[in-house]
Amino acid sequence: MKKTVIAIMGPTAVGKTKLSIEIAKRFNGEVISGDSMQVYKGLDIGTAKIKKEETEGIPHHMIDIAEPDEPFSVAAFQSHVKSSIDEITSRNKLPILVGGSGLYIQAALFDYHFSDTERDNSITNRLQEQVEVEGIMPLYNRLKEIDPVQAEKIHPNNHRRVIRAMEIYETTGKTMTEYQEDQALESPYHLILIGLEMERELLYKRINKRVNDMMDQGLLDEVKSLYEQGYSRCQSMRGIGYKEFIPYFEGTQSLEESIDILKRNSRRFAKRQYTWFRNKMAIDWYEVTPETLEKKFQMILDDLAGILENK
Repeated sequence: MKKTVIAIMGPTAVGKTKLSIEIAKRFNGEVISGDSMQVYKGLDIGTAKIKKEETEGIPHHMIDIAEPDEPFSVAAFQSHVKSSIDEITSRNKLPILVGGSGLYIQAALFDYHFSDTERDNSITNRLQEQVEVEGIMPLYNRLKEIDPVQAEKIHPNNHRRVIRAMEIYETTGKTMTEYQEDQALESPYHLILIGLEMERELLYKRINKRVNDMMDQGLLDEVKSLYEQGYSRCQSMRGIGYKEFIPYFEGTQSLEESIDILKRNSRRFAKRQYTWFRNKMAIDWYEVTPETLEKKFQMILDDLAGILENK
C-alpha cells in the first residue's frame, strides 16, 4: 500500500501556507516545507518562513536544517523529504508537502534519479580546467545555447551545476532538461495534488505588498547580517529576496532599485512556478481571491474528506 501524501502547490503569495494548516488540523497532518530556501537557518523573512505562532501547534519539517554556507542539492532535498514522509506516516499522521520550488517538489514526489548517468572524470576535469582558464561565462553561454531551460534555473556562479549540466550533455547527447523529462513519472506515493491559483494582476499586487511587508519586518537587516557574515557568494544567498540586495551593500545599486528588482523577480518567479506546475503535474486547481479564500478552503477540505474516505 502506497503512503498517502497531500501536496499543495502554486505561485508565491497565493495562500498555500494557510491552507496547509487548515488541512493538517482537519486530517491529523504534519507539514513538510517544499521551499528549497527554507532549509537554511537565518533566512527567515525573505523566504516567508512560517512563524511559530502561525503554525497553530502543527509540526513543520524541512525548515532550518542547513547552515547558510552549506550546499543543498535537489538530491539532498529529495532524500530529506522522503525521510520526513516515512517518519510522519510511521506515527499515523498525514504528510502535507507545501511548495514552492517546482523541480524540488517533482523530484521528491516522483522519485527522480539524479545519479543514473555515470560521471566521466575526463570530461569533468576538462570542463573544470576550461573554467579556470576562461572563467565560467563561455561555458555558461554554451549551456544557454543548448539547454536554455536549464540555464534559466542555474546561476552562472554555481560552477558545479553548470559543469554537471554540460557533462551530462557531452556524456549522453541529451540536455539535462531532456534527461529529466525522460524519467518515469511513476510516484511511489498515493498523491493528492492541490493547486491554488489567482488572477495574475491580483496576485502581482499581493506579491508587491508582501515585499513591502517584508521590508517593514526587517528584511534588509536580515540580508545585511548574512552579508556581513561572509555568505554573499553562497548558494543560500542566490535566492530571491537575498541576491537583489548584494549590489546595494556593494555600493553599485540604490535601495529603491533593489526593492523594485525584488518585486519584479518575485512576480517573474510566480509566473514560472505556475507554468511549471501546470505543465508538469496533474493537479486539481482551485482559483482563489482574498474574498473567497475561506469559502474555497472549505470546498477543498470537503473534497479531501471524500477522497481520503474512499482511497
